[in-house]
Amino acid sequence: MEFGILSPRMFLARVEGNVVATRKHRSMEGWRLLICQPINGAGQPEGSPQVAIDPHGAALHQRVVISSDGAATRKAVGDERSPARWMVVGVVDEAA
Repeated sequence: MEFGILSPRMFLARVEGNVVATRKHRSMEGWRLLICQPINGAGQPEGSPQVAIDPHGAALHQRVVISSDGAATRKAVGDERSPARWMVVGVVDEAA
């Protein structure tokens, strides 16, 4: 997997867990942080897990779409100096 440095990209990922932090950057106060494993269409892991801000309330093992658009993530948290880069931009509906 290639992470775009100049252009943000979106990836299919699976939520693998929550991040618990006793201290974090002030811009991340009140935000839920998830460990998201990028996956391919078959559900196999691709690349390294990423920590993403979750405004949607995704559940453990749920498929999500994550974005590496750091500028949009920093805008969402309201701090241009935030270290935040990844954000959950959607939750994938599962077929019944």
